[in-house]
Amino acid sequence: MNPTEANHDVQLGMPALPAPDYPADVRARLEADAKEVIARYPGARSALLPLLHLVQAEEGHVTRTGIRFCAELLDLTTAEVTAVSTFYSMYRRKASGEYQVGVCTNTLCAVMGGDAIFEDLKEHLGVGNGETTEDGAVTLEHIECNAACDFAPVVMVNWEFFDNQTPQSARRLVDDLRAGRSVEPTRGAPLCTFRQTSRMLAGFPDERPGAVRATGGAGPASLIGLRLAKGEVAPGRGGDTVIAPRTARTGADEAPATGHDDGQAPPGHPSSHDAPHETSASDEHHPAGPAAEEGE
Repeated sequence: MNPTEANHDVQLGMPALPAPDYPADVRARLEADAKEVIARYPGARSALLPLLHLVQAEEGHVTRTGIRFCAELLDLTTAEVTAVSTFYSMYRRKASGEYQVGVCTNTLCAVMGGDAIFEDLKEHLGVGNGETTEDGAVTLEHIECNAACDFAPVVMVNWEFFDNQTPQSARRLVDDLRAGRSVEPTRGAPLCTFRQTSRMLAGFPDERPGAVRATGGAGPASLIGLRLAKGEVAPGRGGDTVIAPRTARTGADEAPATGHDDGQAPPGHPSSHDAPHETSASDEHHPAGPAAEEGE
C-alpha cells in the first residue's frame, strides 16, 4: 500500500495497515468468477460494481481484503475502489445480518404507516437504524423509495418486496426470519440470504434447487397513468370507468367516439392534458398552412 492509499484509509477511519489476502483456494475461486465478470465489459474498470457484489457475497460485506482483491484485478488503487464502495448504499461497510430488513420511510409509505412500522421494529428487535440483532440474523434500516408506492407501506428483505405491511405483520416477518422459518415475498424472486443476493447482483444465476424467479408486477396505482394515456379509464373516477378507445365507432360513417368537430373532448374523456390532440395532419376540418407574411 502506498502512502497516498494509507492516508486515504485513515481519512475514512480505517487503520492504515496492509489488507490480508484471501486463502489460496478462496482466491483461486474468486479470480475465476472475477475473470468471467470482467470479460463482459470492453473496459476492465467497468466491472468494479459487480466485483464489489462478488466480494460482498464472500464475506457478507465489503472488507479490506475484498477492496484489495478488486484493486488488483482491475489495476486500480485501493483508494479508488474504496471511493466507489463507500458511495453506494448497497455495499455494506461492516458485518451485518443475513437478512437486510428495510422499511420504506419515504413520503407515501411514511404516511401510510411506514414510520410506525420502523419505530415498532426498532423496539421489537432492540436495535437502531443500521444495527444488527445479537443473533446476526437481521439488520434493520430505513430505506428510500423503491417505486412500490401503490403497495404502501412496503418492507423489503434483501431487496425483495413485502407489500401492504402493518406493525403486526412486520413483527411476524422478522420473527420468522430469526427462527429460520420459510418466508415468501409478496412478489418477485424467492427470498434468499444477503450473500446469495449479492452473488446474483454480481451477475451469476440463482443456482438453488427449485428456485424459479417469479415475475413481479406493478399495481393499479402505478398503471393508472398508462391506462389514462391509452384512453382506457377516465380520470377522477377511481380508475374504474372504462371509456371507448379513440378508434371505436358506432357506425361505419360516424366520427370517432372521442372526437368532436369543435375540437373539444367529449364527456368522460381524459382531460386535455392527457387526451391526444388533433393536428393539421389528422383534422381535415382545420387545415394549417404556412404562416402568412406580415402585411399580406
